[in-house]
Amino acid sequence: MTSARRSVEEHEQHVAALLEPLRARSASRVPLAHALDRTLSEDVDSPIDLPPFRNSQMDGYAVRARDLSSIPADLPVQGVLAAGDTVAALAPGRALKIMTGAPVPEGADAVVPVEDTRAADAATVTVERSVTPGTYVREAGSDVRKGDLLLPAGTVLAARHIAVLAAVGLTWVPVRPRPRVAIISTGSELVTAGSELGPGQIFNSNGPALAASASANGADVVAIDHCHDDPDEFVKMLDHALRVADLVLTSGGVSKGDFEVVKDTLGPRGGEFVSVAMQPGGPQGTAVLEGVPILTFPGNPVSALVSFEVFARPALRAAAGYRPVVCEELPLTTGLTSIPGRRQFLRGRLDDNGVTPFRGHGSHLVAGLAAADVLLDIPADTTSLEAGDLVKVRIL
Repeated sequence: MTSARRSVEEHEQHVAALLEPLRARSASRVPLAHALDRTLSEDVDSPIDLPPFRNSQMDGYAVRARDLSSIPADLPVQGVLAAGDTVAALAPGRALKIMTGAPVPEGADAVVPVEDTRAADAATVTVERSVTPGTYVREAGSDVRKGDLLLPAGTVLAARHIAVLAAVGLTWVPVRPRPRVAIISTGSELVTAGSELGPGQIFNSNGPALAASASANGADVVAIDHCHDDPDEFVKMLDHALRVADLVLTSGGVSKGDFEVVKDTLGPRGGEFVSVAMQPGGPQGTAVLEGVPILTFPGNPVSALVSFEVFARPALRAAAGYRPVVCEELPLTTGLTSIPGRRQFLRGRLDDNGVTPFRGHGSHLVAGLAAADVLLDIPADTTSLEAGDLVKVRIL
């Protein structure tokens, strides 16, 4: 079914309501090796002290600080202690050669760095600088205590977080689910990169681009398909997508031509196709089949990616527990004009002076989009802006 023109705000609300169930999916546990970029669903407390034992911060000699009351001091060397070794208590008046990370033995209360010593042989060391108790000794629990909060719920796990989780011995972590997304790009003119282009053909960029966009915003892409303008082929791919995905994104086949395979297939099944007052990306559609929401985007590459940025990206990030899309107000470095009655999403680039809009707004200009790092969000009732005027931008 097709309705009258809809504002961007109205379609944003419609899509947000449609995708709200993605946020309600149950949390899961994943192996630490697969946890990068996942969002913790609950607080994680440390199961151990870290470090778990007193250890040396330096290569040097473990000593009793009181044995160095007179400098230089000659001390017999009791032995050598490497990382991973254990040893009995240090005898009074002696030193123990120790490596970084090795456990500091009972009786020792400081470590003298090797550069502050002289050793003519392995039996005796001359200490040339005094130390105080605790010098170069890492105490057990000095980083974190057993039971302390290690990472709070909502943390998006980066490499530094993986490091501390591994350091306390965790192998599985509780995370929010990543929405499973299937991509179907349509168009008989499309061929896969690596193939030979025939007359009237272009390479399919929408499939890889939408898949990359979904993955970067917290989704697991479970299918990337391309079909010709053939309803039977589209239905077959759609049926597979509905079985494996929580959300289906399509590109192409939603305009007013004669071969609009997406609209022609989903319209009779309850799909809603509207004209949104925006440029690029005016033709939009939604449907729900077998409980799975479907967002249908236009086929021009810029239109498809702008549609994702405006409508799909916020919901996917919310479902994955990611921070909301960043929007800022920045000054224009040059003036611009805009079509009245349509909210414009213009490509632009940031610099030290503000934001510069690109010339050329065609929805096929994918190289221009690649050079952009923001979208300028121009209200529908704005027809012109001057250099220095503030404009709302979406960070890509």
